[in-house]
Amino acid sequence: MDVREAIRTRRSVGAVQDREVPRESIERILEAGTWAPNHRKTEPWRFFVLQGEGRMKLASAMADTEAAEKGISPSPEEYEGMLASAGKKVSRAPLIIAVGCEPVSGPKIIPLEETLAVGAAIQNMLLEAHALGLGAVWRSGNLCYHPLMAQRFGLSEDGQMLGFLYIGFPDREPGDSKREPFESKTAWIDQA
Repeated sequence: MDVREAIRTRRSVGAVQDREVPRESIERILEAGTWAPNHRKTEPWRFFVLQGEGRMKLASAMADTEAAEKGISPSPEEYEGMLASAGKKVSRAPLIIAVGCEPVSGPKIIPLEETLAVGAAIQNMLLEAHALGLGAVWRSGNLCYHPLMAQRFGLSEDGQMLGFLYIGFPDREPGDSKREPFESKTAWIDQA
């Protein structure tokens, strides 16, 4: 698959089979992420591979973060319900790669550029998963960005979780997608 085809045919695939993803494929996806452009070669990405019962680390972090975001101390019964709901979510795919940003600090380092580099790493990973015949979807949202989520994965106070890649063998063919023509989003500037 050439890059042009990969870009145009990649889709978010949430419906995947409960079938283990080979380690070689996971390693290729991770390695693809490391080739993202990043200013000053800081390589701010951090990857957390969650499989099997390891996915419950994310479920637990989701339940704790949900409680923190709502500002509640749930009863044991309420917490069990929150944990069960999160457990269902993380069971949607046999493989989840949590992707965080651990920014480097320094006089010439711009924090936003660190975040953008990790976004580029995620795109590389999604394209590699697609090229391997896997389905993947990038999930995020308020719980993902909450400081407690970063803390649960051992990121520093400046670190941030940027997404969860749910990956597996597609359960069905993804549908077509459309984009607005680039002309409607482009200004050609050829004079000052």
